[in-house]
Amino acid sequence: MNPPAPLKTVRATWPALLGWLLLTFAFAAAGAIASASAATFYSQLERAAWAPPAWLFGPVWSVLYLLMAIAAWRVSGSATPRRRPALALYLCQLALNALWTWLFFAWHRGALAMACIVVLWLMIAATIALFGRCQRLAAALMLPYLAWVSFAGVLCFSVWQRNPALLG
Repeated sequence: MNPPAPLKTVRATWPALLGWLLLTFAFAAAGAIASASAATFYSQLERAAWAPPAWLFGPVWSVLYLLMAIAAWRVSGSATPRRRPALALYLCQLALNALWTWLFFAWHRGALAMACIVVLWLMIAATIALFGRCQRLAAALMLPYLAWVSFAGVLCFSVWQRNPALLG
């Protein structure tokens, strides 16, 4: 296995970083539209004692989206031809992430949200594997996202099971 090609010079890639930040946060905004009343809905749900407070989600997701955008930027700056499929999968998982927010918070579809988060987890794991073949640091930057979605998957299942009338 060949080591990943070095990243292009930083000055030449600043516009690319800005582009990945804008694109990644555009997907975040698409999900945020669905979660406009998430705090109210979340407070109505029966949750386990270990469920985090609603105010924690915004800061956590902001940091995760920032790390994800930096990871995509680093992959886009790698010279390997593997970057295209890796970045295509990255974009697909971003779309699926936004869809989960709509399924859970806007449409209150617990079973579909649960299925979505399982597929999302698999896509994130695959993205990390592909990113690792292009740029190891990029793969590492995606690990907190996988960890949070793992936790979110358990939380989603728990909340869905406790609230069948609200998440039918």
